[in-house]
Amino acid sequence: MVGAGLSGAVIGRHLAEAGHKITVLDSRDHIGGNCHTARDAETGVMVHVYGPHIFHTDDAEVWGYVNGFESFLPYKNRVKTTSLDPEGRRGVFSLPVNLHTINQFFGKTLRPEEAHEFITEEQADISITDPQTFEEQALRFVGRDLYEAFFKGYTIKQWGVAPSALPASILKRLPVRFNYDDNYFFHKYQGMPENGYTAMIEKILDHPGITVKLETVFDQSQAADYDHVFYSGPLDGYFDYQLGRLGYRTLDFERFTHQGDYQGCAVMNYGEEAVPYTRITEHKHFAPWENHDGSVCYREFSRAATPEDIPYYPIRQVEEKALLGEYVALAEQAEGVTFVGRLGTYRYLDMDVTIREALDTARGFLAAQENRAPVPAFFVAPL
Repeated sequence: MVGAGLSGAVIGRHLAEAGHKITVLDSRDHIGGNCHTARDAETGVMVHVYGPHIFHTDDAEVWGYVNGFESFLPYKNRVKTTSLDPEGRRGVFSLPVNLHTINQFFGKTLRPEEAHEFITEEQADISITDPQTFEEQALRFVGRDLYEAFFKGYTIKQWGVAPSALPASILKRLPVRFNYDDNYFFHKYQGMPENGYTAMIEKILDHPGITVKLETVFDQSQAADYDHVFYSGPLDGYFDYQLGRLGYRTLDFERFTHQGDYQGCAVMNYGEEAVPYTRITEHKHFAPWENHDGSVCYREFSRAATPEDIPYYPIRQVEEKALLGEYVALAEQAEGVTFVGRLGTYRYLDMDVTIREALDTARGFLAAQENRAPVPAFFVAPL
């Protein structure tokens, strides 16, 4: 297993329980990948080191799986955003856009049906019948005022390109609600691991058939030492970037502490393009069952990833998809390796989907072995 994050841990555990001897390698000095959590030495707060990870799923098996290794406590992600209303007054609003957001933003007291009529008939640009870009989708969905206040500036900062250059599919994940529900997610199961994600992944890896080696860089030449390699590192990295690098966005975090409660919520977005950071996260609010006098916060900045950076978000625009197709062709010619996870398949994946695909991959591998069939390079196609 190349990578001690969710993909490597879940696949490794499943195969170890089936009798295989597993070696897990990771170039970092800790397990957990970007889900890694650790206690802040100064405040005692459990910090999501690479940015917030909130677990939410409708997959009952996956929910049962994670709860088998760590107790998940109730947590609802209630995101706020600071932005300007139509009169240019700065305010704090709820996301996703809901009935409270609409009434507060426009200074109205609309009921659900009235708000729906107001947005769809007075705000939404109904002349856009087949939105192709993020901007067109937003204008068609909520109209120019809400788009410019909550989506335009944030998107430019997050992706580094104009919303008119991004696909409409990005915005389809953000619903508009005509009630006062401010829970950011709508999945049946939502929560946070009581002792953090690293504690959970440590338990997944705790099996006599699993050996973990940290601060160990994988080289393709090592593949010959194993019956099979499951690779969750960057797909282009496996081939030494011989065709060029796939594009990613990365994040920079500016840490600061505060005595008391800094912002009253876990996540505060900043919709204005003039504010250089996309959001501030206050990590003690991710574990509301704990009490801490001090607080640790992070301002989050997004930019294009360089070769030295941690890749976070695959860009997946036209040029990247063309290059991805070339790497997929290379991968399918390789023997003895399966590419998994967010980096291995160059797709943005939530944690529950990562675990689901890892379980399916492990089962698929065992089935292929039993049937003496070839193991595919991808159990989930990247394109």
